[in-house]
Amino acid sequence: MRRATSLRISVSGVRGVVGESLTPQLASKFAQAFGTYLGKGSVIVGRDSRQSGTMVKKAVLSGLLSVGCKPVEIGICPIPSIQVLTNQTKAIGAIAVTASHNPKEWNGLKFLDKGGLFLNYHQVEEFLDIYHQGEYSLVDVDKYKIPEFEKDPTDPHLKKLLSYFNVNLIREKKLKVALDCANGAGAVLAPEYLKALGCELVLLNCVPDGAFAHHPEPLPENIAELCRTVVEKKADVGFVQDADADRLAVVNEKGEPLGEELTLALSVRYVLSHKPGPVVINLSTSQVIDDIAGEFNVPVIRTKIGEINVVERILSEEEKAAIGGEGNGGVILPEIYPCRDSFTAMGLILEAMAVSGKTISELREEIPRYTMIKDKIEGTQEQAYRIIRLLKKKYADKREISLLDGLKIIFEDHWVHIRPSNTEPIIRLIIEAKSKGTAEKMTKQWRKEISEMSKWK
Repeated sequence: MRRATSLRISVSGVRGVVGESLTPQLASKFAQAFGTYLGKGSVIVGRDSRQSGTMVKKAVLSGLLSVGCKPVEIGICPIPSIQVLTNQTKAIGAIAVTASHNPKEWNGLKFLDKGGLFLNYHQVEEFLDIYHQGEYSLVDVDKYKIPEFEKDPTDPHLKKLLSYFNVNLIREKKLKVALDCANGAGAVLAPEYLKALGCELVLLNCVPDGAFAHHPEPLPENIAELCRTVVEKKADVGFVQDADADRLAVVNEKGEPLGEELTLALSVRYVLSHKPGPVVINLSTSQVIDDIAGEFNVPVIRTKIGEINVVERILSEEEKAAIGGEGNGGVILPEIYPCRDSFTAMGLILEAMAVSGKTISELREEIPRYTMIKDKIEGTQEQAYRIIRLLKKKYADKREISLLDGLKIIFEDHWVHIRPSNTEPIIRLIIEAKSKGTAEKMTKQWRKEISEMSKWK
């Protein structure tokens, strides 16, 4: 059975199963629409390592050429490197061919503006309006541009990273790092970067061939090989990236995965220790960030889900944020570049180890413990909004309720965040509590309540 309904169009871009919901024709049309939206000029085109990447990329190139854009092809490249490169050139935008953490059958397109930032909600609406109307600015054949090829697309990003961190101090520590690039785009930069920091490397899945030795989402259940390797090779730390290298998960020296929420927590605590300032995170990110910010007496600003929402608040004049990010392992440090960046996260954690002389386990012990459970329930957006209205009315007397993105209710022993998915017919449910028992108990309770409400007429 063909999965035509698997095409997902959202503020995060377009994703689908290659050859089914995502075809070369469709990719070309999206590129035509984006080129029409941008106007004439150079557009950077990079991709992650997926085996379908060459086909989808060629469709994107043809679409851009047909509307008078000049594609600048950069090959396999991490998404944060694409963002930095776009910002530092005269490109009017960029398209990244990637499906992020989705399985290898998937691919997709992410769209960047001339500053190298993802399109915001209003820009996406305008761009998609062009796509849906099919009104593309096609040019005559004699106006087709000749594509260029950028040989060293990661260089600007690498220079920014090495100029920010205390390279000499990290080198002195001679840290041993087990690195798992998940056969993704991170493999074209991560080994070179960590060697420049003086790290001894144990490499896993660092050939960018898209074979994906494990599921590319860096969750604890997907990184057993890395955990074993850290112990066997006596590494100081283990790092694993997702397929386009904007997210990072960490394994301690005992071979224990910390969970993605702790990537941001470790990074925030280190940055605030020498540069206190506001922290910007999304509504679903762990309460541990609030605890860390409280330790340094700085405010936490929460946004709707989505990288661009966090980035826009980080860049706003009134915030002057020191750091931000999302709890899925996405660290955003504006002094390097305002995007989720696994390489920035690696540097912050290695520098924290070098400055403190502490192990990952010791650094983790300085951070409060929470248990977060992420769940989902089948349901349409209409059902989700109806449930949110009912729950808002029922729990109106509670201490704190947010309707910024779905519904978040904070109780004394836990918080719950309920929102409709932008891309799937599901209702997302996130619970966090101090204890695992409370988190599990409340997840069952909320699942039951939401499931019952979804049946109401």
